[in-house]
Amino acid sequence: MNFSQSFRLAIKSILSSKTRSILTMLGIIIGVAAVIIIVALGQGMANDMKETFQSMGTNLLTVSLRGRGSSRTITPDQIYEFTEENSDVFAGVTPLVTLSSATLKYEDNSTDTTTITGVGEDFCAIKNYAVTSGRFLQYIDISRRQKVCVIGTYVLNELFSGMDPLGETLRLNGEEYKVIGVLEEKASSEESTDDDQVIIPYTLATKMSWSAQVSSYAFSTVSSDSVADATELLDELLSEVYVSDDYYSIRSQEEMMETMTELTNSLMLVLVAIAAISLLVGGIGIMNIMLVSVTERTREIGIRKSLGAKKKDIMSQFVIEAATTSSVGGVIGIIVGVGLANVAAKLMDMSADPSVLAIATAFLVSLSIGIAFGFLPANKAAKLNPIDALRYD
Repeated sequence: MNFSQSFRLAIKSILSSKTRSILTMLGIIIGVAAVIIIVALGQGMANDMKETFQSMGTNLLTVSLRGRGSSRTITPDQIYEFTEENSDVFAGVTPLVTLSSATLKYEDNSTDTTTITGVGEDFCAIKNYAVTSGRFLQYIDISRRQKVCVIGTYVLNELFSGMDPLGETLRLNGEEYKVIGVLEEKASSEESTDDDQVIIPYTLATKMSWSAQVSSYAFSTVSSDSVADATELLDELLSEVYVSDDYYSIRSQEEMMETMTELTNSLMLVLVAIAAISLLVGGIGIMNIMLVSVTERTREIGIRKSLGAKKKDIMSQFVIEAATTSSVGGVIGIIVGVGLANVAAKLMDMSADPSVLAIATAFLVSLSIGIAFGFLPANKAAKLNPIDALRYD
């Protein structure tokens, strides 16, 4: 019996007992679908993160300072001077002073979840932000500590209800600030996102944070090729001030993206390994059903052997039947997985990317499971004595 004949017999066997076949395939279907869903959503999430990081610019460097007391510190003026001296490498710098939450009030409207960010005049250029109306902070605002602010679209909607806020005065932690601009929408104007913030001069933010020192800076380089040189220059500067790199850190946007990708991949591997348990259970189910099938078809095996079928013919018939059952389950699982991955992505407002490699791998794994777990029943069938098999009732 050749492969095509064995395959036709396998399909006939599956169709003759549809309910049992579906139950047999169930473990494979669930396992393959789970793997496809996890890989598709994980890859989609990785793509979304990559786009987010790229939109922020691959030439961005973030410096965090932990300080060593008043004797070893660096001021914003020194940072600005250093940036100007190395203008062939650095395109700009901004201090970053973040206050996790603040109370905002305008007339009868108020919100207390907003993030306050103190920055310099180069913030928009460095972080790829844009102002849709009004203007951004200028050098004179920062140097004179003028109480002006730029608000996100969430704050605009919550406090001003769509009204033009330019020139209006809001109270920030009890102090009056004049609104001079509105930032471009970044995250659908939702709470606790980049749209839920108020930007003020960093010279005022340090005062509000009760800290005389700025502990975070964002640098942009003239190009992505300059990131390595910029990192080296910053490391030299900070090592002179702080002596040990335990008191500062320099992170590039590319490094952060790689770190997030590694974490995502590690999480995906763990989840895929858990989902693969269903494939193992499915393989055991196929083996059990095939053993039952061998018992039910003992007389058939005896007749085939008495007519001259060899051991390899019997083995190939049952292995192909097990592989076909598993493969059909794998195909159904792939279809279900791709469909559910797209549905889940829409519900979670993210993208799904069911890669061809993941689909091909899932199918090959399902086929391999059928062959591996079909071998024992096939071997049992091939070893049957034809005389005993013919006598079996």
